Amino acid sequence: MTAEALPDSPHRQPDGSKWPVPPTDGYTVDEFFTLDLPPHTELIDGSLVFVSPQRNFHTLAMYLLEQGLRLHVPDALRVRREMAVVLGRRNVPEPDLVVVKADADRGLRQTRYQAADVLLAVEVVSPDSEDRDRDAKPPKYAAAGIPHFWRVEMSGEHDRPAVWTYEYDAMCKTYTSTGVHHDRLKLSVPYDIDIDLTAIDRL
Repeated sequence: MTAEALPDSPHRQPDGSKWPVPPTDGYTVDEFFTLDLPPHTELIDGSLVFVSPQRNFHTLAMYLLEQGLRLHVPDALRVRREMAVVLGRRNVPEPDLVVVKADADRGLRQTRYQAADVLLAVEVVSPDSEDRDRDAKPPKYAAAGIPHFWRVEMSGEHDRPAVWTYEYDAMCKTYTSTGVHHDRLKLSVPYDIDIDLTAIDRL
């Protein structure tokens, strides 16, 4: 997102920077990708959501899960981190990790994926994102038909990751819980995965 802000709606901030004044009915996807925004800004229900500085847990949990997902990823799939996913006209979240179809990759200049490209979305919860990651985003991922969702939170006396896993129920068009994983994340979907969650202590 390096283009100039919308020229007809600048608002000058105290530091001299210009931020666009949002339209009364919110931004659309097309407008969102023309804005000059800080890294990792998301579009949720037409509104811009900015990311606060992250804890060390967030960085290490992302790294641990990314490496675990990459270890046995099939040739037909790819693991990506912090890539925008277009869910609809007014929603472009940026999951911490996604597993996407290999044929969805369109080169090194690519900035986004479509929801239909995504098999798994992963959110590592931060203090500022608890409500979004627990309540707001999962229904949107489900409504877009993303088959699998993981929510990752710091848990226990050792501050290790706990992973809540969900699978899309096509009949109800929502996610159903498939488990809560402490110490070890061993799954057979979306492919065979086995991650030692205690390994965060050694990173």
